[in-house]
Amino acid sequence: MRKILVATKNKGKVADFKAIFDRDKIEVISLLDLDASIDDIEETGETFSENAILKAEGIAEKLNIPVLADDSGLSVDYLDGRPGVYSARYAGIDQDDQRNNDKLLSELEGVPLSERTATFICALAFAVPGEETVVKYGKCHGVIVEEPVGENGFGYDPLFMADGYDRTMAQLSADEKAQISHRGRALVALAEWLKLEGKGGF
Repeated sequence: MRKILVATKNKGKVADFKAIFDRDKIEVISLLDLDASIDDIEETGETFSENAILKAEGIAEKLNIPVLADDSGLSVDYLDGRPGVYSARYAGIDQDDQRNNDKLLSELEGVPLSERTATFICALAFAVPGEETVVKYGKCHGVIVEEPVGENGFGYDPLFMADGYDRTMAQLSADEKAQISHRGRALVALAEWLKLEGKGGF
């Protein structure tokens, strides 16, 4: 089975990537699976793409292998694009989903559903040592519901209902989410590029 290293220690993201790559019988390896201690790459970029490139190139250089990295988040129109690149640490603590969700809901308190439009955004960087890094993008449009619903997914999934659906991302199965998510769409774009470039085996 082919393998791909995804530069993340986020178990939720790993699950998302596995659900997507399983369809093509590609095994996902994350930083959680490596014996060596790999320090996190500091996300100092001002955009999703800058942060994705920093992570992909940083890990690829350390391990001298191809690496896939994403940076993703939620952009809420009413909040002028916040939380944006600070999505994972919106409440001031990295990866505290509950606090991030609570803060988002408090900022949207009293705002009607019609004005709670939002977009999940993913920038996906594929870095190969000695080659130019490729970045592909994916988006999923929807609205922020008034209270968390669903037990699947992670991050803002319990608050995000994609256009055309009457369930939140956290109520969808892994396969359903992979079909419409920002990360899934970015991967489709990357897969198409890989095929065009003859890099089907990574």
